[in-house]
Amino acid sequence: MFKNKQFLTYCLILLITIVAGCKSKFEKLQQSTNTAKKYQEALRLYNKGDYNKALILFDDLMQAYRGRAEAEDLSYYFAYTNYKLKDYATARYQFKVFADTYPNSPKAEESRFISAYCFYLESPNYTLDQENTIRAIEALQLFINLYPKSERVAEASTLIANLRDKLEKKSYANAKLYYDIGDFKSAVVAFKNSLRDFPDTKYAEEMEYLTVKAQQQYAENSLETRQEERLNEAILFATEFEEDYPNSVYLKEVQAIKKNSEQDIIAVKKSLASMMAPKDKEKQADTTQN
Repeated sequence: MFKNKQFLTYCLILLITIVAGCKSKFEKLQQSTNTAKKYQEALRLYNKGDYNKALILFDDLMQAYRGRAEAEDLSYYFAYTNYKLKDYATARYQFKVFADTYPNSPKAEESRFISAYCFYLESPNYTLDQENTIRAIEALQLFINLYPKSERVAEASTLIANLRDKLEKKSYANAKLYYDIGDFKSAVVAFKNSLRDFPDTKYAEEMEYLTVKAQQQYAENSLETRQEERLNEAILFATEFEEDYPNSVYLKEVQAIKKNSEQDIIAVKKSLASMMAPKDKEKQADTTQN
């Protein structure tokens, strides 16, 4: 039995030794100092579409080829491999590094565009934070400024328009949210800011209509002493809407709000006057007694 245990132990050690010695061809190449062969294999893997393995080799080669003629192409492939793997944060950085390092390269224009495009791909749904959307617009605009005659300018302009649509939608949604939760003062400010930032927005008519409604609601919920001023604002917004959208589906409702606001001002004035009358009589009585 003891001999059987020894035999099993020997077999286990032998198996571990064999497995440890059976490194794959790729692992052996990765540990090799033959950079030329490693570079050739990295390109083969890249063209084959095996980007994970290609990236490992390109990453190993980046230091080895620093300052050498091959570094330019290596840097380009390294950036594209990250792009193919959808690691857009790394890809955009590497493409920018390439464009900054090799500004006279035939690939510099393409790299600058893809770097900006990576920002575009990272732009999230309009409901989320839009920092990458703004950065994408800036990067694409920089590309247009640097390469105004590029064939990619039209595409860059289209991408910017798409990104601005997203910012426009978020701006509208944020303002609408204030209105929906009943924060009418903030809604008026937000609608006005959105219309200022996006004067040609497709939401303009609806936002101006909601501005009228929000201002009226804000006025009605105010102290009586502030209502006249705020109702006059609602009337002003309604008048502007009538002028801007004479055929609007919201026109009749806006006109009704305007008429109601005018009537409310008359009622508020009467109410305040009736409240002031007893005080005026008291003042007159005090004056007579004195």
